[in-house]
Amino acid sequence: MERRLSGVNAMKNNVLGRMGNLETRLARSEDEVIEAQRLRYDVFYREMGAQPSTETARTQRDQDAFDSCCDHLLVIENGGDDGEKIVGTYRLMLESHRQKAGRFYSADEFRLDDLQNVNRGRRFMELGRSCILPDYRSKRTMELLWHGTWAYAVQNKVDIMFGCASFQGTNPEEFAGALGWLHQNAVLNHKEDCSACIDDSIDLSALDTSNVDARRALAKLPPLLKGYLRLGAKVASQAVIDRHFGTIDVLVVLKVSDINPRYLAHYGADASRFAA
Repeated sequence: MERRLSGVNAMKNNVLGRMGNLETRLARSEDEVIEAQRLRYDVFYREMGAQPSTETARTQRDQDAFDSCCDHLLVIENGGDDGEKIVGTYRLMLESHRQKAGRFYSADEFRLDDLQNVNRGRRFMELGRSCILPDYRSKRTMELLWHGTWAYAVQNKVDIMFGCASFQGTNPEEFAGALGWLHQNAVLNHKEDCSACIDDSIDLSALDTSNVDARRALAKLPPLLKGYLRLGAKVASQAVIDRHFGTIDVLVVLKVSDINPRYLAHYGADASRFAA
């Protein structure tokens, strides 16, 4: 279902990046946040089969109490006479937003205390609710979404980005190879590790990794998670099963200081590569 904007929402100021007829910027109004929530509903509920509450089904919007506290990154296709269409979105939560909300969203699934205590004084940013319309799931759109995220991080002097990446499904055996590969290759050090804070969880170290096929394991990784691992991210040693969304959630942590220099060179340390 297409979501189009018009009038004041079609203004072109404060664009974080542009690539062809696509641009990325923050939502500027409540109407744009609502459009992003409708896009999220289309992807999470209509396409991926999450189970909506009565209110969610009535409004056809994926929304929660955190939305009013966060910034919402948009990828927009410029459509000429047809106005603009939101084709992707990402929810961004700084420490100032966390103070307003009372906690980070990920804290409902993972204990963040050790990560925050070891890195006291560093600026955190949580990323969540990432989604792109099916027809726009290309390298180009993903690259622009990441560029907007990076530009926002640079502007806000962020040191550590984190959030959940999800496997689509709730059967750990289906993803045992991929989860085992993560335990072997990408787990946070024990001082910063974030254990699950709900019982419906998976200890990655308990998985049988004796016959993990790296190629098959990597093929099973969600694209978003795979992208962050390439950048230099690490994951928590436990994963959480989210029955509501029908996913297995892995906490991903990316320190700016650990970002692969090749990617910094590509996007620009100052996020200038696709600057508008």
